[in-house]
Amino acid sequence: MLRIVLIRPGATDYDAEERIQGALDIPLNEQGVSEAAALLDRLKDQGIETLYAPPSQPARQTAEILAKGLGLRVKRLVRMQNLDHGLWQGLPIGEVHHKQPKVYRQWQEQPENVCPPEGEMLSQAQERVRACLGKLFRRHKEGVLAIVVPEPLASLVRQFVKHDELGDLWQALGSHGRWEVLEVEPAQAPALAP
Repeated sequence: MLRIVLIRPGATDYDAEERIQGALDIPLNEQGVSEAAALLDRLKDQGIETLYAPPSQPARQTAEILAKGLGLRVKRLVRMQNLDHGLWQGLPIGEVHHKQPKVYRQWQEQPENVCPPEGEMLSQAQERVRACLGKLFRRHKEGVLAIVVPEPLASLVRQFVKHDELGDLWQALGSHGRWEVLEVEPAQAPALAP
């Protein structure tokens, strides 16, 4: 059986300010570095054999802190950049809610039908997740691997592996520095591959 330890990066200043980070490359703040160090203590007994992260700064920084403590190298996840929120990036979530209440509500209830101005559709990010995880599942049939990705991309990974509902992606943005274990049964992995 393959076990995936899905890790959200530590916090950035945008998290503290409740701003939409999206695909912007914002470094970890002091809290984020502390969260990554605390993650290391909690993940030491998980048996992680391989650690993956996209090139985004918060994911990469978190992964590097974990890799150093676990004695691993960070492997790059190609095409796993976070969802591009277009013109929403950098805005406080409350401002989007105030200025575009219908779109905000639709993003809560049916995010697959909303494209942030000059951003990308959720389906585009879901396709990247499907392609990337398909390759990982072919490469790793069993064992424990860790994937460090920011929200809302982490929610898309979870949805793909667990066949779950997405839930409220605005709420997911506040889950930095958290982790969970997802199990992939051997018979399930080929069905998930592209």
